[in-house]
Amino acid sequence: MLYYLSYFKDFYSPLNIFQYLTFRIGGAIITSFIVALIIGPHIIKKLKTYKINQIQRRDGPPTHFSKDGTTTMGGIIILFSILISTFLWTQLNNRFILLLLISTIILAFAGWMDDYIKLVRKDPKGASSSFKFSLQIIVAMITVVYLAVNPPNPQYATHILVPYTKEMIVNMGVFYFIFEMIMVIGTSNAVNLTDGQDGLASGLIVFTALTFLIIAYCAGNVKISSYLKIVYVNGAGEISVFLATIIGACLGFMWFNSYPAQIFMGDTSSLFLGGSIGVSAILIKQELLLPVAGALFILETLSVIIQMASFRLRNKKRVFLMAPIHHHFELKGIPEPKVTVRFWIVGIMLMLAALASLKIR
Repeated sequence: MLYYLSYFKDFYSPLNIFQYLTFRIGGAIITSFIVALIIGPHIIKKLKTYKINQIQRRDGPPTHFSKDGTTTMGGIIILFSILISTFLWTQLNNRFILLLLISTIILAFAGWMDDYIKLVRKDPKGASSSFKFSLQIIVAMITVVYLAVNPPNPQYATHILVPYTKEMIVNMGVFYFIFEMIMVIGTSNAVNLTDGQDGLASGLIVFTALTFLIIAYCAGNVKISSYLKIVYVNGAGEISVFLATIIGACLGFMWFNSYPAQIFMGDTSSLFLGGSIGVSAILIKQELLLPVAGALFILETLSVIIQMASFRLRNKKRVFLMAPIHHHFELKGIPEPKVTVRFWIVGIMLMLAALASLKIR
């Protein structure tokens, strides 16, 4: 909304600053951060009033037993902060912003329903897997159908850019859309599985979102994208503003979620945060950088798959002490805060590795 103030620059020249992406990216981060700090205490208090509290797994790390009764469904803080900041700082008529908002709201509803059934109705099973998966498929279908009709760059409608190579682009044909659906659904679930320690998922989301914020800014600039030899996507700069709202919101949430957490994220935001990152990577034609910047999310997911397969196929034998893998390290005796910070450090290194692809060609 504030962008449109630049239309009145002829009447008051300083208003011209609202058209600049760099200014709006900074404003989006600060706004969503401040909004999270302001609404956080009120939402925590309200959720405590309704006794929306976490029940820890009895088979989990013993150090987590003390977290019983901690308020959860804190993803509401992140969601409201993102929506308010997006409304203020993005061009709301941008096609990518509309698609990201639709994806965010649908996946947030799926996560909220799961939290509501588990925590309010006291049904430990939560929303059915088929319900959540159906909404994830809907988001994935909306994304691929839209991209089929109105691709980010028509010249590369069904192409994937291979990072770290010199202009190696693969035309996947119809399989491109199947691949994109897997990307959206996979990233949504991967972040959900990673949300198991204080500040872990939100911290990693900050680094991953920052990676694609920078790349989206470059992809939306004709000169920069040409110099870096990445696919130019008209209007992709607005994606960087949206990702900025995610960064600020997650930083604000971490104010309350850092060890020891006052509130947990819950499925309310973990599903849509992963989905939004996945959709963003697709829109800027950098799908194959997601496994680099988000490698820890993939590792967490693989640890669960490996554990389940081993348990079923090897007569209940386990590969890890507990999955996802961050719990394995806890049960090995590493304190939770140290595991979280070490994952953050690896996340920063992965971010740098992904950004290096802009020059390593």
